[in-house]
Amino acid sequence: MRELPSGFLAGIGLTHLRVYEDRPAPDGEQCGCAHVHAFTDEAYYVVSGCGAIDLHDLAQGFRRVELAPGDFVQFAPGTLHRSISTDKLEVLALMSNAGLAERGDARIYFGPQVDAAPDEYARLQALPRTQGLEGALLRRDASVRAYSALMDLWKTDRDAYFAELSRFVALHARLAGARSAEFESIVDAGPAEWLRQTRARLRSQEPSVGSKPPASAVRQADAEPTLGMCGVLQQLEHSTPV
Repeated sequence: MRELPSGFLAGIGLTHLRVYEDRPAPDGEQCGCAHVHAFTDEAYYVVSGCGAIDLHDLAQGFRRVELAPGDFVQFAPGTLHRSISTDKLEVLALMSNAGLAERGDARIYFGPQVDAAPDEYARLQALPRTQGLEGALLRRDASVRAYSALMDLWKTDRDAYFAELSRFVALHARLAGARSAEFESIVDAGPAEWLRQTRARLRSQEPSVGSKPPASAVRQADAEPTLGMCGVLQQLEHSTPV
């Protein structure tokens, strides 16, 4: 599991994302994998380019939110989502719980047959590690083929669509729940620690109470690119005092 810092405001996680545009997916879109988080809220702030994000939840079903520079969209845990680029979309992704989604709170949608075959899910999940960029695109393509079937259900059979979405969200909630103690320790060291320090400042009326440096910075140029679910990621991790 990746060890990410929890020193950003309120213990959030920050990631620069460039959505895959190396070749179209099977449905013709330049996009990433559809996936869900069990515990982590996420938000996109559009840095440059244009595109969209597909959102699916059990309250509203499917909608596509168009994205342009300066736009902001956030979504709750349990929301299946997919990033789409129409013109070099780059976003700053903000994640709650010290970036818990990058530490295991995420599951890619490959459809019910793959979910019933853990070894196949593990093989697909590992493709970027075994085959680099081509592996990341092959993984994305496998997700998009399953996602296209889900979208067909949205268009033709809403009851079946919601049943499948509910199945997938519940599956990840169950699997992620088995790691709740591990995740809780991460949250405790991140956002919970920020809350403790804020309360200490309020009680003491002393702004310097706490262990964080007075000011710090992180440079995107220092972040190692990785092949993520949505595209090429640069985790903004290593801050230094300034």
